Parts: sequence; structure tokens; C-alpha cells
Amino acid sequence: MSVGFLFGINSASLAQYRVIVSSDFPPIPVTNSDPDDVQSMIRFLLYTNELEVEALIASAGTFEMVADKQTILEVLDKYDLVDENLRKHDPKFPTADYLKSVTFEGRGNRQNIPIKWGCEKQPWNEIIGPGKDSEASSAIIETVDKPDPRPVYIGVWGGAREVAQAIWKVQNTRSPEELEAFLGKMRIFLIACQDASHGWLMDNFPQLHIIESKKTYQGMFKVGSQEWAEENVINNHGPLGAIYPPKAMAGAGVIEGDSPAFLYLLSAARGINDPEDPTQESWGGQYVRVEGTNHYIDGLGPDSISKWKVDFQLDFQIRADWMIY
Repeated sequence: MSVGFLFGINSASLAQYRVIVSSDFPPIPVTNSDPDDVQSMIRFLLYTNELEVEALIASAGTFEMVADKQTILEVLDKYDLVDENLRKHDPKFPTADYLKSVTFEGRGNRQNIPIKWGCEKQPWNEIIGPGKDSEASSAIIETVDKPDPRPVYIGVWGGAREVAQAIWKVQNTRSPEELEAFLGKMRIFLIACQDASHGWLMDNFPQLHIIESKKTYQGMFKVGSQEWAEENVINNHGPLGAIYPPKAMAGAGVIEGDSPAFLYLLSAARGINDPEDPTQESWGGQYVRVEGTNHYIDGLGPDSISKWKVDFQLDFQIRADWMIY
């Protein structure tokens, strides 16, 4: 059974959204961070045929605040071993070489940016500002600047420093009108609140399209047990499935707290929601708009994600099988 058949769609006709993923991606095996990013990245890679991946960014996050793109590249090495099987089902799956070419590194404690974990733990100008550009923040600017009228959907799984630095740079080098045009092409999905740049974005740019998921993302906790993950993703599903962690900080099983940042695009491709209106129900949750802003915050909470678990977990299960035949 194909996913297209399952949801009454033809994958060739799916809308392709321009996407950037920014992840505080830990090394494998995970020793210094939360394994949930690894879980989310594996799911994400199995949907790259439906998304136009513009950049994969290694940002600083969680305990050690380390940004290291080598961790993403190592996962892409595993993807490289299954992507030919994936393209048997849809030739739109990108090559590992392409994904590696758009993988960029942010800055953190190893690159002279002393980031503290959590909101309001330090002044924002300690981590963004003059002399704090990175290849990742530059890649964000370059992507948004492309002569493509479609918006860029940026999923921030870790700290928002790289996104904030890109905006700070444009704010301080371009006219107010050019800044507004730049901001107008960005759609940002913030998971939790992981560094001081988060508050800077929320406080200073009411016109910027931001989904702030402080609690709703927790609807991904335990949508599948450890036994489910082992049977349907980890065991006998090739080298990419084998590195899916069987547990994360919040417990055992599927604990993909970052996945809502792209799940709402996948449900949109299936006609469930319009990603331009986060007040609608979606696989990534349902949010409420803050009056007078373009910000969307927690509404109905985690249940607005978990209610869809049968649909998106079956979809994931089918795609995981694609890795081996």
C-alpha cells in the first residue's frame, strides 16, 4: 500500500514547501543531549520527497550548547544507504549528496558564543549581534533572498540563535522596507524556548509569522511505544532505521517533540489544513493567534496533535518499510 493510496492523494501532485530545519543535533549514540532530535530527523528524511529542503542547520541547544554539523552529516551517511530504495517509491527523494551540500553549522560554545540554555537566562546581545554571523545564519539569508515568491518554512528544533542572527543582520544592513520584505517570506515554528534569541524574536517582531509551541509539541510524546518503534522503524529496517533511538529524555518510545515543526506541512499537503493559518487543525497542532500580531501560541494543547496519531504513525510505518524494499 502506498501513502498516496492511503490518503487518497497522488504524491506527484503534492505541494512542495520550501523548508529549513534547525536542529540542536546530538552525536550518535547520544551522550550529551536529548535523543528526540535524532528521532525527528529520521522521520523528516522519510518525507523529503514532499518537501523542498533548502537547508539543514546544526544549531546549539540543550545541555552543552554545541553546534556541530558533523552529527547531521553522519545521519545523512545512513540515509545514503537507503535513499535508492526510497526513490523506487518516489524519484523526488533527494540524494544524500544534495542534502549534505545544504547542511550548515551554527555557532555555540565551541565557536565563542557562550549560550545559556533556556529563556531569559542571559541578555540577547550576548549571543546575537556584530561579529556573530555563521555559515548557518548566512545560509538562511541566502535562502530567503532567492527570487522565489514562496515562503520559507523554518522549523527551529533547538535554539533560535541562527534565525535571529540572520534577521539581526538584515535589520542592521538593509532599509526598513527591505527588512519587512525579508520578514514577510519567513514562517518560523519554535519548539519550546531554548535560548535568549527566542524572546528577542517574539518581543521585537510582532509582524513576523511565528508559531510558538511551548506545550503543544508534547502531543508527540508516547504516540508510539518502544515496542512499536523497534518493530516498525529500528529492527530490520536498514541502517537509517537502526539509529532511531528507542527512548528520549521524556520516556521510552516515540518522543519526537520537534516533529510538529514539519508535520503541519505534511498534513497540509494532504489537504487537512492551510499552513498559512495555524489556527486550523493539523498534524502539528492547533494554535491561537495573539491579537495585533502574526504570532500563534498554544491553544488546545498536546491533544491537538495526539488526536492524529493513528494517521501519521501509520503513514510513518509505511515509509519506514520503503527503506528496505
